[in-house]
Parts: sequence; structure tokens; C-alpha cells
Amino acid sequence: MANPTDEPIEGGANSALTKELLRVNRALRTLSAGNHTLLRASGEQELLRDMCQVIVETGGYRMACVAYAEHDDAKSIRWMVCIGTEMEFLESHHFTWAETEVGRTATGTAIRTGEPVVGRNLLTDPAYAIPAYPRLRKQMIQSGYASATAFPLRVEGEVLGALVMGAVEPDAFNAEEVKLLQEMADDLAYGIANLRMRVQHRAAQATIARLAYYDALTGMPNRTLLLEQLEEAMQAAKQQHRSLALLHLEVGRFHEINKVLGYRAGDELLQELGRRLAGAVQDDEMLARVGEAEFALLLPNGGAEHAIQVAQRLVSLLREPVMVSGLMLDANPRIGIALFPGHATDADALIRRANAAMHQTKPVRGGYAMYTGGQEQEHIRRLALMGDLHRAIEHNELRLYCQPKVAIASRRVCGAEALVRWQHPQHGMISTTEFIQLAEQAGTITPLTNWMLEAAFSQSYAWQEAGLARALAVNLSAHDLYDPGLIDRIRGLFSTWGLDPALIQFELTESALMADPAAALETLTRLKQLEVELFVDDYGTGYSSLSYLQMLPVDGVKIDQSFVMPMMQSSDSEVIVHSTIELGHNLGLKVVAEGVESQAIWERLAGLGCDVAQGYLISKPMPAEQFQAWESNWSQLSG
Repeated sequence: MANPTDEPIEGGANSALTKELLRVNRALRTLSAGNHTLLRASGEQELLRDMCQVIVETGGYRMACVAYAEHDDAKSIRWMVCIGTEMEFLESHHFTWAETEVGRTATGTAIRTGEPVVGRNLLTDPAYAIPAYPRLRKQMIQSGYASATAFPLRVEGEVLGALVMGAVEPDAFNAEEVKLLQEMADDLAYGIANLRMRVQHRAAQATIARLAYYDALTGMPNRTLLLEQLEEAMQAAKQQHRSLALLHLEVGRFHEINKVLGYRAGDELLQELGRRLAGAVQDDEMLARVGEAEFALLLPNGGAEHAIQVAQRLVSLLREPVMVSGLMLDANPRIGIALFPGHATDADALIRRANAAMHQTKPVRGGYAMYTGGQEQEHIRRLALMGDLHRAIEHNELRLYCQPKVAIASRRVCGAEALVRWQHPQHGMISTTEFIQLAEQAGTITPLTNWMLEAAFSQSYAWQEAGLARALAVNLSAHDLYDPGLIDRIRGLFSTWGLDPALIQFELTESALMADPAAALETLTRLKQLEVELFVDDYGTGYSSLSYLQMLPVDGVKIDQSFVMPMMQSSDSEVIVHSTIELGHNLGLKVVAEGVESQAIWERLAGLGCDVAQGYLISKPMPAEQFQAWESNWSQLSG
């Protein structure tokens, strides 16, 4: 394109005023075309290229380049776009914006100072006369431009780089022209900032979408995305008259791992298991993390046989130990399987039923289970019972039962074990084992213990007022042992009811004591300071050592009924009972036998020197208010 300054002037006049007007005109033309470029550009590199083309092709300038400042040690200049000269040639000269001799070019100075560098005459400017630039000046002259101007590009207060322009005239770029070109450079900088903001906005949107649909720890799809994909897969399966399967997988003992090794170890375990699972998944399958230690696998094709084969493969894969925090851990996985359309025809129901099946798995059955009717209903029943239990505790709907203890030598009643029973208005009597497990799962074990303590102290006081001084033993769970408010609560109950410490005993299961021996020992020591008697319950099932038993400030042990009940048929059980009695007596402890259900067992225990018996031969658990009448009857029969 012909340079506007070379066009013929009317009347042959080549006046300075006409030159000025022509230069302002080309600057205006460049600014206008540049504004259109800003509106059309969809990417930063595209904007830079198009703007430089406008400057050369529409504005009539000989050269246009954009350079960005690098923040390395050399403060290098990176050429982004060059029109009118060869970029390779510029890059070979290693431009810099440092405060050095080679950094005094128009481009380097504009970047360094943040001010425009106007009208550098390349033929006379000393910056281009240094030994480093003779080839550069020669190339510039050969390219047809004799002057250069550089405008700093500011983005959010920081000089990003420079817009460099070259003109044929050695004296180009007058004040009015520079003013307009500076406006165009500022517009370019704004355009760069705007495009970068769009990129950041898209990245933020992508991050939001990723957070909404993907798990941050494993990078897997989350439950939300699984639900959407499952709905689509079920719709496609319905249209094509085929089946699909959903596998729900849980890592066993995960809360225990977190408690003992910490959350970081738990995260490492999940990440490693996630990698294993991801490596075993086919391209058309979808793996998602759907809970703290739960995964789900969508199998879009195949029925029960295929789902079982996949479940078996995954169980085998996940049972390989995982090294975490220097320990080899077993994931102990369990998998539930639900099928479309046989088990459910909507996504929510299929997920629920796969989860329900997972809760029915048994290690002896391979670690996986197929959904069968009733599992989900049982799961829903248990969830409902959790809420009902909370209400029952708050509204005092539980009942205090007790089971007598009798001294074997004298046949006299020496106390009772306090038990809790729940008569549900719809479901009837709920298994004690079940609702205690529900209380632990629902986080209501502490309120349940508090109810039990209140009921036991109140009942003991009522017996005392009736002239019946009998020790009542209360069971404490592992959770109770680590409750920092337990001791103060018990101390407060002694103050409230004014009871002799001999009337309240506490029983703690051996397994609870072994969960955290140091913490258990501390709690038992503080309990003992209240002058109450302490018993190790279910002794023989928790694998405690003799040395540990010696350390505990306890008064007795209760032999678990699993050893007492078969002792007349099993010599092994009798040996265990016999040795426990001897061990207890050698340590100065009372020995209580649970599960005494026959006269033969009673007599054998008497022969072995056992101190106290408890079991159905004496009495089943009874409502606490019936205990006094029962004892009167027992005394008459035993007298």
C-alpha cells in the first residue's frame, strides 16, 4: 500500500502543514480501524496480530510489532507479533528492557519507564549505533522505515509490554499523531486486559463447574454428576430395551483410620484406592466418589452376571494392602449391586438400593451383595428409628431394666446390672444391641448414657429409701470413656442424690478399654477417685494382656457368657473360665460369671470358686420397679 505521505499534493505544494494533516489523518484512520479490531477479536494473539495488520495495511505505517516484557534475570523482551519486518531477525538480537546500554532501544525504554518513546531516528539515534545493533539498523533501513515509536501497554497498572511502530519518514510522529496513537495503544491494552478477564472468567466458570460436578480430592465425578449421567443412561437403556447396573462401594473402617492415623492418611488411602479403581474402569463406564469413603460405578451395559464379575474383580483389586503413613492397610471393601430395570426404574431409587445392598454384604460371601426386596425398607426403618430414638430419649420414653447378681457362696443378692429397654409404639420392643448401635451411628450415645445415669441414680435412691441397699452397675461405652464431661456429670449426680459411692458401680467392656488404652486408663483413674467399684465387662473377648489388666484400677472382671454358657460341653471353655477365676483372684479382683443358665453351671462355678453369678437361672432382666418384689421371693426360696 502506498504511504499517504507520498501521495501528490494539490498544486504540487509539499508544505509542512499538509504533512501534519496527512499524518493526523493516517493516525485517525488507524485508530478507527483499531477500534473495529478490538470489537471483533476473540483471543489475545488474534487481537495483537490484527491490530498490527491494521497499523500497517490501513494506517500506512511501515512496521508494527507488539513486545511483552519477561521478568527473568535478563529482563528479556519477547516479540509476540511483527508485521513489516521479520520476527526471527528481531528475536536473534536478544532485546532487553534492563537499564543497560543494550536496553536503551525505543522498545526497552518504553517498557522500563512506562512512558512513550517518540520518533526515534534510526539513522542518527545513538542507541542503535552501539556494536550490538549495526545489523539491526541495516535490516531496519532495508525494510524501509527510518523512525520508530514505542508506546507502553499498561494492564491493571503494570507495564505488560510495548506497541512498536515504524514509519518511512525520519521525522515522523508529531504531537497530534502521537496523541491519537497513544489512545490506540491504550485501547489495545484495554482489549488485552478485557480478553484476559474473559479467560479468567471462563476459567472461573470451569472451576465452578468442576467443583459442582467433580470431587476435589480424587478428581472423580461426584454424586451430582453421577445422578445426571445415571438418569441419561437409564433413559437410553429404556429406549434400547437393555439393562444396566450400579455398584456402590464403601471402604471399611475408614473412620477408625482417620481417628488413629489422621485425616491426611485417610485422604491418601482414598486417593490410592481411587487410582486403582480408575485403572480398572472401562471407557464406557463411569466411576464417581459419592460419599466420604464411598464410590459408585455405573455399568451402562450388562445384567447381574456381568455386575457380579465386576464386583468380584474390584473386591480382589481393593483387598490388596495399601501403604499409608508407613503402614500396610486393608481397605476391607464391600460392594452393593442394583440393576435397572429389575430393582429400580429411576436414578434415585437405584442409588438407594445399591447402597442398601452394600450394607448387607458379608466378608464370607465375597464382600459384595445383590439387592433383594426389603433391604431398602430395612435401611429406611433404621433411619427412622434414629430419629425416634432421639425423641424417646428427650421425652423419657425409655425404661430402666435390671438383671440381678447373686453371690454364689451365700446365694444372697449383691446387686444388679442396669439395662435400658425401648418399647417402640409401632415396632414393639427394639433389640438393645440394635438401638445402641443406632445411637452410636446417629451421635446420640451421649444423651443415651446421660439418660441411663439419671435413671440409675434415681432408682438407686428409690431403693435406698425403701430400705434396699443394692449396688447398681451402669455400662459405659468406648465413646463415654473419651467424653471429657463424663466425670463431672457423675460427680454432679452423686451430689444431687446424696448416694453412697458403694451403691453405684460401672462396667466397661474389655474391647472399649483396648480401643485407646492410655485414655481409658486416665478415665478409669478419675472414676476410681469417686470411690466407686469398676468392673471389666465381657472379659476374654478384647484380647487385653495380663500386664495391662494389672495396670487398671478395677475391682473385678465379668467373664463373658460366650465362655460360661458352653463350659459344661466344652473343656476349652471350662479351662478359660477356670484360669480367669484364678487370674482374677491372684490379682485381688472379684469375678462375676455372666450367662449362668443352668444349675450345673452354677455348681461348677461354685466349685471353681467364682464369686458372683448373673444369668437366666437367677432371673431374666426385669423392669427396675419389680426388683424389690423379686428379691423378696428369691430370699424366701433361697432361705
